[in-house]
Amino acid sequence: MYVRHGNGMNSDDVKVIGNSNDKDIPTANYPDAIDYTNIKFYTPDDIPSEVLAYEARLAQLDVGRSGKTGLLYLMLESDPSTGRTVIKEKFSKVPLVVLKAMYLEESLPEMAYIYIMSPSGGILQGDRYRVDIILRNKAMLHVTTQGATRIYRMNRNYATQMVNIYVDEDCYMEYIPDQIIPYRDSRFYQKINLNVHEHATLVYSEIIVPGRVARNEAFQYDICYMKTIARNQYGNVRFMDNVVLEPKKNNLKTMGILDEHDVVGSIYIITRAEYVNAISEEVNATIKHFANVVGGASILPYDSGVIVRLLGNIADDIRGFVYEVVRIVRRVVLNARFSGIRKG
Repeated sequence: MYVRHGNGMNSDDVKVIGNSNDKDIPTANYPDAIDYTNIKFYTPDDIPSEVLAYEARLAQLDVGRSGKTGLLYLMLESDPSTGRTVIKEKFSKVPLVVLKAMYLEESLPEMAYIYIMSPSGGILQGDRYRVDIILRNKAMLHVTTQGATRIYRMNRNYATQMVNIYVDEDCYMEYIPDQIIPYRDSRFYQKINLNVHEHATLVYSEIIVPGRVARNEAFQYDICYMKTIARNQYGNVRFMDNVVLEPKKNNLKTMGILDEHDVVGSIYIITRAEYVNAISEEVNATIKHFANVVGGASILPYDSGVIVRLLGNIADDIRGFVYEVVRIVRRVVLNARFSGIRKG
């Protein structure tokens, strides 16, 4: 499904944001500018050897077949007449869907809230998902998911998800999904490309739990590999971060990894250099008041932002601190409140 609103670029004026490679996002006439029938469009071009080791043909629906590739493209801008951030272009391919933007925050009535949903209930072996989100013209956006991302049990192949985010000058975005739950024998590779203007802000978080603990599946997955790359508006790399969890090969419950904890969280805050010190100091001061969460904040290279790494034993504890970090960033950057995420 492709939806386009307002007077955007001409349909023949297809441009690309960011550095030139085959994963870049065209900024106009999206469905005509891409080959969304080609499995390569959904697949990261640098799948690690640790994940490729599980490559195999599927006995049921094979990789690339209908229902095995999910796609979501959103382009949002600030409406000059109302000041609200609106969806200007939307293209989706089941099992990734979104509904209309909502406006839930009294302190930021111009901010759009988007919920990413999937009718499939989770990610299966051989699935390849791709999410492209562009913010322009002072857009303000909060993105979350309808619930946890479940990575189902696999006996052949693996699953991947690629998320490409572009935050233009003077835009603000929060991407705060629920936790990832890797089931027994699952294999998952996620690549995150964060392209953020030096005069813009992005808060991106991830939470990984040990599995379905109530079914005695703690740390029974094969691999959960998370790669994050951030670039500025010129395509220059700002930082890279890898989280590689292979509990069957390595004991994660050791000093220097998870120790006695079960849940790991990461928050990437990419913002103007003048905000970095204040955010880092406040995050480190605040975490001391969270008895069930340990971790800390570090300033990224070139004062381009802050990374926060968290450990705990319950996803809700980590999520609670993620929300606290969002409150800090909003207060420092926007001088606004954060009342939480509404799900019911």
